[in-house]
Amino acid sequence: MHGWLWLSIFVLLSWGALGVVQKVAVTHIPAENAFVWAAAGFMLLQPVLLPTASVFSYSPRSIAWALLNGAANALGLLSLLAAMRHGGKASVVEPLSALYPAFVVLLAPALLNEHIRILNGAGIVCALIAGVLLAADKPSSTD
Repeated sequence: MHGWLWLSIFVLLSWGALGVVQKVAVTHIPAENAFVWAAAGFMLLQPVLLPTASVFSYSPRSIAWALLNGAANALGLLSLLAAMRHGGKASVVEPLSALYPAFVVLLAPALLNEHIRILNGAGIVCALIAGVLLAADKPSSTD
C-alpha cells in the first residue's frame, strides 16, 4: 500500500474524531474560544513539526501561499465551529463541510492544470447530491 494512502486513512480517522470533539467543545464554550484553543492544540505539535530549515529560507511567494492557506483554514474552522455552536448537528455540519474537495475539483483544471476524468466528475456530482440531501435535513419533533 502506498504511503499516501496510509496518511489519507490517518486523516480520515483524525478528522472523523475531530468532528465529535469540535461539537462537544462548542457545547461548552463559544466558537471563538474553541477556535483559540484549537490553535493552541496546533502549537502543541510545533516542537515535533519544526522545520529543519529556517522559515525565512523560503521565498516570499511560498510564505504568502502558506499564509493564505492558514487564513483559509482558520476561516473555515471558525465557520465550522460557529455552525455547530448555533444549532448545527455534527452529523450534518461535518459531512456537509467535508464536501470542500468538490470545490477543489472544480478549480483544479483551470488553476492547477489537472485533468478530471468523467468518473471523477460523476463522483463529484454524487457528492453534491449528498450535500443537498444533508442540507435538507429537517429538525425532528424531538429537537
